[in-house]
Amino acid sequence: MFRLLRLVWLSMGLLPAGAWAQGVGPARPDSTVRRPNILRLPHNRFVVQYDSRYSILNHHLTTINGLKLGIEFKSRFRTGAAIYFLSTGVPSRQAKPDNAAEDADAEIRFRYLAAYAGYVLLENRRWELSANLQAGLGSAYVLYEADDGDLDKTPREFMGIVEPTLAAQYRVFRWGGVGTGLGWRQPVFVPVAIQKELNGPVFYLRANLFLGELFKVMKDKEPLFTQTNMRP
Repeated sequence: MFRLLRLVWLSMGLLPAGAWAQGVGPARPDSTVRRPNILRLPHNRFVVQYDSRYSILNHHLTTINGLKLGIEFKSRFRTGAAIYFLSTGVPSRQAKPDNAAEDADAEIRFRYLAAYAGYVLLENRRWELSANLQAGLGSAYVLYEADDGDLDKTPREFMGIVEPTLAAQYRVFRWGGVGTGLGWRQPVFVPVAIQKELNGPVFYLRANLFLGELFKVMKDKEPLFTQTNMRP
């Protein structure tokens, strides 16, 4: 039908010759213009990150400090290793050892090494939503004051950790932004009493500084607070 109308329009001078080749009229299925695939990163890059997150242990808001070293691939995948430890002890509900002072405070502490992997689910130049999983091995113990006044600790308990997290990141500038995450920490391979004390929600809100991007901005003498190339 369209071919017949085209012949009529051409004969009446209403349609210039070659208009079909220029794209006038309904587009053919093979004329769809597709956005070219763009690599997420120009190359793989190493990542060093101070990872401070919060958790609720025994009804106490606690800081868990960590240091992460990994690699971020050009695709959406990232992986690496990390070490974590409690910034301060958390009051423990476990029975005190026989040599503990009568009114002594007992604090549970832990540290562990972990491997992590993450995958970027959604992203544009500003936003990023990723799913992450950490699995680690470490130890937990209780620090207490002995009846002689010195600090003592219980034998270390072998401990495993599994921690899934969903994280979001927003770039304010090319070289910096803010991030937040929410997850759950689940100890494994430990007695139930320790597991109940250490499992719980994990969350964080942090400022992100991308040193590599900051170096490029300074090297290229670009305005520090520019929004160039930051639009989604």
